[in-house]
Amino acid sequence: MNPIRVYSVVPRLPEPLACLSELAYNMRWSWHYPTIELFRRLDNVVWNESGRNPVRLLATISQAKLDAAAKDRGFLANLDRVWENFSSYMAAKDTWFSNLPDRPQDMLVAYFSAEFGLSEGLPIYSGGLGVLAGDHLKSASDLGLPLVAVGLLYQKGYFRQYLNNEGWQQEMYPVNDFSRMPVKVERDADGNPLKVDVLIGEKRVYARVWKAQVGRVPLLLLDTNIPPNEPAHRDITDELYGGDAQTRIQQEIVLGIGGMRALSAVGKNPTVCHMNEGHAAFLGLEWTRMNMASTGASFAEAREAASAGSVFTTHTPVPAGIDMFDAGMIEKYLGPYCRSFGLGVAELMELGRRPKAQEIPAPLNMAVLALRFSTRHNGVSKLHASVSREMWRELWPGVPVDEVPIRAVTNGVHPASWISHDMNGLYDNYLGPHWSEQPSDSAVWSRVDEIPHEEIWRTHERRRERLVAFARRRLRVQLMARAAPNYEVNEAMEVLDPHALTIGFARRFATYKRGALLFRDPERLQAILDNREFPVQVIVAGKAHPKDTPGKELIRKLIKITRERNLRRRLVFVEDYDEAVAHYMVQGCDVWLNTPRRPLEACGTSGMKAAMNCGLNMSTRDGWWDEAAREGAGWSIGNAEKYSDDELQDDIEGNVIYDLLEKEVVPLFYDRGKDGVPRGWTAMMRTSLRTLVPVFNSHRMVQDYCSVFYAPASTEQLQLTADGLRRARELAKWRSILSRHWHAIKVIEVDGDRPVEAPIGTRLRVTAKVFLGEISPRDVRIEIYEGRLDEDGRICSGKATLMAPTDPDSKLGIYEFAGEIPLDTTGQRGYSLRVLPNHRDLVTPFQPGFIYWAQ
Repeated sequence: MNPIRVYSVVPRLPEPLACLSELAYNMRWSWHYPTIELFRRLDNVVWNESGRNPVRLLATISQAKLDAAAKDRGFLANLDRVWENFSSYMAAKDTWFSNLPDRPQDMLVAYFSAEFGLSEGLPIYSGGLGVLAGDHLKSASDLGLPLVAVGLLYQKGYFRQYLNNEGWQQEMYPVNDFSRMPVKVERDADGNPLKVDVLIGEKRVYARVWKAQVGRVPLLLLDTNIPPNEPAHRDITDELYGGDAQTRIQQEIVLGIGGMRALSAVGKNPTVCHMNEGHAAFLGLEWTRMNMASTGASFAEAREAASAGSVFTTHTPVPAGIDMFDAGMIEKYLGPYCRSFGLGVAELMELGRRPKAQEIPAPLNMAVLALRFSTRHNGVSKLHASVSREMWRELWPGVPVDEVPIRAVTNGVHPASWISHDMNGLYDNYLGPHWSEQPSDSAVWSRVDEIPHEEIWRTHERRRERLVAFARRRLRVQLMARAAPNYEVNEAMEVLDPHALTIGFARRFATYKRGALLFRDPERLQAILDNREFPVQVIVAGKAHPKDTPGKELIRKLIKITRERNLRRRLVFVEDYDEAVAHYMVQGCDVWLNTPRRPLEACGTSGMKAAMNCGLNMSTRDGWWDEAAREGAGWSIGNAEKYSDDELQDDIEGNVIYDLLEKEVVPLFYDRGKDGVPRGWTAMMRTSLRTLVPVFNSHRMVQDYCSVFYAPASTEQLQLTADGLRRARELAKWRSILSRHWHAIKVIEVDGDRPVEAPIGTRLRVTAKVFLGEISPRDVRIEIYEGRLDEDGRICSGKATLMAPTDPDSKLGIYEFAGEIPLDTTGQRGYSLRVLPNHRDLVTPFQPGFIYWAQ
């Protein structure tokens, strides 16, 4: 029976509790412990059953409990304090961004991501990418950054995991009830639900716009499960990363194109658009189309303005991890949309194709499209940026790999979201009550040496005890769900030891993360775990992608080893890894183990969360740990050695783990004073806090994005779009002229000093005659590129020195230039000359893709 009318039944909040609704619908509660405690105080049982979701709590709590709370003086006093703090936070004008002396005026950043991990109460995330996006929004809110976010509201979100009796991963897809999640429908001026439409193929598809408020930051979420969409289109936002390539391209059309339209519909006009991975690359098309529609500009002119304001962050170190769509699929789903503003599908395909793609015809690559629709690009760690420069160098032919314009902005995590309440109190006492407002200030963290060894140890012990209690409860529920014998269910409450050295390993079970590396030698591992004098235990969690059979096999193998070796008391697998599990694990483990195969981990952030909670990292030199590893702050598995044989590498690095545990980690953990405190271990805790936390937090990360990318991109975008895109039109015209005449450029003579040997500290003068033809000398940069020679006689790690024109008058298009090289390094060196484009509106001279090297 279909309803003739639909409505929502909502709780009736007594007048004294009216502000609870606003507190529940602003996700600041997810990182503000007093607000969480306020809701928990209403009904602790219902709070836990709600999945730490205050909207669901208020929807299910009894009216009697609410009426009682409205008369409870203690509760009302607590509510007043929380509300006053919230109101002050939301209205604050004195923020990090507001205090920037050179902050750009009218800047608004739109941050696009396919997933956001803000809390388990809003399950629209699958793993690290989403949690990073969530932390980005939280820090943007804390810093007062003018930012709005855009994503999709999935009906099922990511799958829930459970294991069968054989240890094989099974998946469930519970349906999200949006009425019990911290989201609200946006409404138009008439009070009707706000909808935007996108053209997918020949069909117009509608998306309802929802909003999740994240502190000061609004997050717009699009949902296609509405009439009048036909069933196939209603399912577009059904599952996160679900379905096939056809579902994926439609999701990305809704995210990129629909997302830009949603921003316009709510009156948000961004000056910067940040694509968090290539899923959002189609926003570049829509921003270009919008510029064309508002100014009458050509596609090339409008694209200059859109690209100037676009930032692209890549998280993928391997080509196989990037979405690609063939020409037939692009024609089917985007052809009519593109033709509506004069763009041919062939032109779009060229914008998204790799220059040297092996497939013929090459597909559209979403990362390539994002790179070509943006002028600022970054990897998420220093190592990953280096890998990305090598991976995408073909998009800038002729540019030395270390100059490929992909920078590094290393990820960070949001301290207030991940640091336990116990540790938070300890830091308040010794770092000062405002430490959380300045987590990237190294002077603040230098005070950790004032924390007594006893206090930091006892505080961490409490968190380990809570982790063990949590793991026992979860294991008991897991066993009951698969009808395990009663004795196994009862034994679940006795597994693990709250005082034993506890190793945590929790992440997506992709094969490159090598989840089985710790278990490579079961006998040696068992000897370590079964040591009665110095016990060690391991808690593991993580999901494999539903289609990743090798990843599922890793989980099954782990369960098999646990059973065969009778390690149930020392090795526990916690099912359905999510933010709730992650919080307990990063806050309670002594050692955080990370074993990716270098350089396949773009960054990784779970180890950062553990470090903030005094956990010590043991990791291969990959991702963030490659730049974080330092003496006394944790342990490195190997020293970034390269191997041609994966099996050999796994054997060697597996043995390194066992050696570290046997010879360093376990002895240090159990080397106790008379008071039971392992002062060598707590000294490492303090070193880890002092050196890692000021760097690897999301406040520093967002501040880097703002200063390096957002602020200059916003300024440039506003300049290019002023006066009907006047400067964007000039830039497009200039680029067109350059394209027609660049091929004629030639260095026809190089002269100057020619020493066979030159003493360090002197300067080498170089002169050159360059034929520019129809190109003006003001439109080019003539550079001396000098550096040491490698074993093949090629210049490596070179430096560029700008040459100046010495003869402004053209002789048939020939111009003279001169420059000097400082000789400040000894060794075999050499130089060459190169010609690059030069324009005031170029972010980098490599942006147009033109470069000429002297022959």
